[in-house]
Amino acid sequence: MASLPLQLVVLGAVLGAALAAAALILISFVAFVTATEMPPLHRHEEEKFFLNARGQKETLPSIRDSPTKQLSIVVPSYNEEKRLPIMMDEALGYLEERQKQDPTFTYEVIVVDDGSKDQTSKVAFKYCQKYGSDKIRVITLVKNRGKGGAIKMGIFSSRGEKILMADADGATKFPDVEKLEKGLNDLQPWPEELSMSCGSFFCIELQSLFQRSYFRTLLMYGFHFLVWFLCVKGIRDTQCGFKLLTREAALRTFSSLHIERWAFDVELLYIAQFFKIPIAEIAVNWTEIEGSKLVPFWSWLQMGKDLLFIRLRYLTGAWRLERTRKMN
Repeated sequence: MASLPLQLVVLGAVLGAALAAAALILISFVAFVTATEMPPLHRHEEEKFFLNARGQKETLPSIRDSPTKQLSIVVPSYNEEKRLPIMMDEALGYLEERQKQDPTFTYEVIVVDDGSKDQTSKVAFKYCQKYGSDKIRVITLVKNRGKGGAIKMGIFSSRGEKILMADADGATKFPDVEKLEKGLNDLQPWPEELSMSCGSFFCIELQSLFQRSYFRTLLMYGFHFLVWFLCVKGIRDTQCGFKLLTREAALRTFSSLHIERWAFDVELLYIAQFFKIPIAEIAVNWTEIEGSKLVPFWSWLQMGKDLLFIRLRYLTGAWRLERTRKMN
């Protein structure tokens, strides 16, 4: 009779393991059957054009064209009529001064209005009128695609040898692009011209922990652990919106991207590591800006689910990456 409690413990452990295995199988099955094919770069008719400074329609270029600028900056924007001007003023002040110092430097800024309900496109278009459509272009999406989808649309309409992703809130100091460029150059020689340099807030996050609630700190560490455990190793900050890619790396990674919303950064880096694209992680200056679109608990919960599904969908073969894939 003394062995009965031990038998119950063993039975409970076996049942627990069986339930955990059944749950994992069920979640994997759900991840597999709900997996959608890679979203095609479908453009509505209105999304095939941009307005030049005179308000006339011109056809957008393709990333498969030869580059004609040194640097493209893609700015995804959703309801950013208030925060966008601050970011644009700082960025254009830096870019114009850099061009003045080096007349061979060329750039373009592509603002992608991700189906905003406010005056984001009109605000951005004022900069096109001021600086010209060769430097500033506004793409207005018919409906909201998500941050990843908006960036993808901008990247696939860019003309730069290098392409920078930059958030519309201006949280990152724009001159730090030089740090990313140095990080990219330090990775040379680039295999097949593939390379990526990621801004990182990691050190700043550690310094600001004392300002956060224990709950937010727990969420942050939980998310970082899930990223490391499920998807991406060696990158401490996957979510910084300040990333610089070579044109070839942007084409290779974004052509394989499935996620179009907040967790797209993680899949982007997962794809980059799969293709063995060299990645530099560079500390950048960051300031917290009011007006974030993220709702702390629910957004982190959604991203946690996305991380699990990213991993399971690649593991089960619902999503596939071809290492020998040729880019035409």
